[in-house]
Amino acid sequence: MYQAIALTVGWIADKLLGDPAWLPHPIVLFGKAIAAGERRLNKGTHRRAKGGVMATVLIVLTFCITAFLLHSATLLPFARPLPEMIFSAILIFYCLAGTTLSKEVRMVFDAADRSLDDGRRQVGRIVGRDTSSLTDQEVRKAALETLAENLSDGVTAPLFWLLLLGVPGMMAYKMINTLDSMIGYRTERYRLFGTVAARIDDAANYIPARLTAILMIFVTGKPRLWSFVCRHSSQHASPNSGWPEAALAGILDCRFGGIHTYFGETIEKPYIGNNERTITSADMRRAIAVNQRAEVAMVIVAAVVMTVVWWV
Repeated sequence: MYQAIALTVGWIADKLLGDPAWLPHPIVLFGKAIAAGERRLNKGTHRRAKGGVMATVLIVLTFCITAFLLHSATLLPFARPLPEMIFSAILIFYCLAGTTLSKEVRMVFDAADRSLDDGRRQVGRIVGRDTSSLTDQEVRKAALETLAENLSDGVTAPLFWLLLLGVPGMMAYKMINTLDSMIGYRTERYRLFGTVAARIDDAANYIPARLTAILMIFVTGKPRLWSFVCRHSSQHASPNSGWPEAALAGILDCRFGGIHTYFGETIEKPYIGNNERTITSADMRRAIAVNQRAEVAMVIVAAVVMTVVWWV
């Protein structure tokens, strides 16, 4: 039962605080560890093997360290299981990212309304692609694509792994996701070194991505969109990202995808959706509302499952 309470407290904290810049974040530590390993290992021969070993070690270490810290909390001689519940709530708060990205997407549209340059700079905070030559519509679409993907990466998947493997599994997933976001690109620099990290991320997100699309369709009350999602999701280069993107494209009746530049290399992403129309701030508000409702639905599902498991 305390796990459901920890989830509720952690989620409410994310709703109230987001990711304040003044608060130290474990994902920053993950990023530093990955960057240091990449600088040392991504050279010479056997890059795929070295990248795979680095990814595996970091994921296993994250799981084991989190499990050790949680176990240590249970050994404290007072108010058990309160210390473990508090520590779990804090880590759950760190792992959820729904509130922050919704704010960032609003800021992208507000910046784009001011000027194209402002929009490019703002969207550059949340996407990995080169934004210097994006058009106004590409800026807005990039923000919405990222919003859809983040619902899976930042909410559904962490909660899925929380249910499956507890808080250590949730933290290990965040390491997997951080690895993919830093080295899981098909560019010359990362094509070999990041292969294993990208494949692990694909496996970790396989069910959550599809569950995210189901939740998005459920909260909009449009079950007929499922056939649209199944048809268009496979057009994405990623086996997972296409599902929430296709769901949002269907809900908004718009089209995502196209040519993007990553680290100086041009990559053409297939189009998702058919209606090439102008994206407006009204679309942004609707997309954020869908994300928020789907997030609430996933939190409720997770809390109910935790409670039922405890009761049984």
